[in-house]
Amino acid sequence: MDRADSVIDDNLVLVVEDSEVDREAIDRALSRSHPELVLEFLPDGNTVLDRLRDQSRPRPSLMFLDLSMPGVDGYGVLSSVRADTTFADLTIIVLTSSTTSADIDRCYAAGADSYIYKPVNFALFRTVLQGAVDYWHSLPPSTP
Repeated sequence: MDRADSVIDDNLVLVVEDSEVDREAIDRALSRSHPELVLEFLPDGNTVLDRLRDQSRPRPSLMFLDLSMPGVDGYGVLSSVRADTTFADLTIIVLTSSTTSADIDRCYAAGADSYIYKPVNFALFRTVLQGAVDYWHSLPPSTP
């Protein structure tokens, strides 16, 4: 089986986030609103491609990606994933604290599907995550 034949799990969400506090907030927010989702967390961008290429495990259909991380940052992950056409069907949502237009433009230019600012207020954070998952899961699958 090659990478293109890997099973895609529509309920699997890969979360690439170095902050333990943010990982816990994402887990709390989505486990309440979308209990069917399985969240898989990676603490940095160094192993994202290895994880996506692992044929022994299902591939996620959605990834939340932080920008500011040690090692390979979010921009590096985004560029690497989008450079591999095998992962063209992976929805990538940048979830970050940066609101600068340069960061937003750079992410969309590199292939991000969505760019979401991390609100400090948990209730708003939960609402934003729920809305993003609801939107991207409601779209019909695209053909790469």
